[in-house]
Amino acid sequence: MKKILLIALPLLTFLFTVHSAFAAGNTGGIGIPNISVNMGNGSDPGETVSAVRILILFTILSLAPAILIMMTSFTRIVVVLSFLRQALATQNMPPNQLIIGLSLFLTFFVMAPIWQEVNTKAIGPYMDQKIDQATAISNAEGPIREFMFKQTREKDLKLFLDLGKQKNIKTRRDVPTWVLIPAFMISELKTAFQIGFMLYLPFLIIDMVVASVLMAMGMMMLPPVVISLPFKLLLFVLVDGWELVVGSIVRSFG
Repeated sequence: MKKILLIALPLLTFLFTVHSAFAAGNTGGIGIPNISVNMGNGSDPGETVSAVRILILFTILSLAPAILIMMTSFTRIVVVLSFLRQALATQNMPPNQLIIGLSLFLTFFVMAPIWQEVNTKAIGPYMDQKIDQATAISNAEGPIREFMFKQTREKDLKLFLDLGKQKNIKTRRDVPTWVLIPAFMISELKTAFQIGFMLYLPFLIIDMVVASVLMAMGMMMLPPVVISLPFKLLLFVLVDGWELVVGSIVRSFG
């Protein structure tokens, strides 16, 4: 199902764009720009370099979902929301699509200042042809690395520095990005599990109380989840659980 959606969404977007462009062309507006891709022998070595850069760019775009998961706040958010659903014992409510969608938009919210800085320092000057591609990549890497360093524990970073046999590390600038990313990810997982444990406690207490009451009443054949679920939902609604959970997740990034 997910693969079908990943294929269908870009196709629907393209068809909607084509339809809008045709409608604009019929009313005297702007039509569709011509796009052509030619394959052949290049006489200029610069053309080959440009073609290789385009291939690299498309490769990076295909890895964009993985980059979004590995180098942003998405990991912590989606894990915490999954723990919350399990603690409530509501099975598939909220559904996976809703949890992933909420995690994505919360990720955009948390990462917005970093992306604005990347746009100011790297993307904007590069589009205006004020800096070259290498400088743009270096400028874009800085804010993202700074964000990951703030969320990465020293113990986790040291682990991967030792595993990667990186010995001549004196400052944060000397830490390779390929070492920083896995250290950042396990730090995010640890933080997410800690938040998930705190979320479980109040709902676990409700389950234990309901189970004890049912045992005392001799109703051992009645599943405690059937009785505890409405009380957990009532507690979650009364304390405005979504505001508390989402607010805590966003504030945990400092």
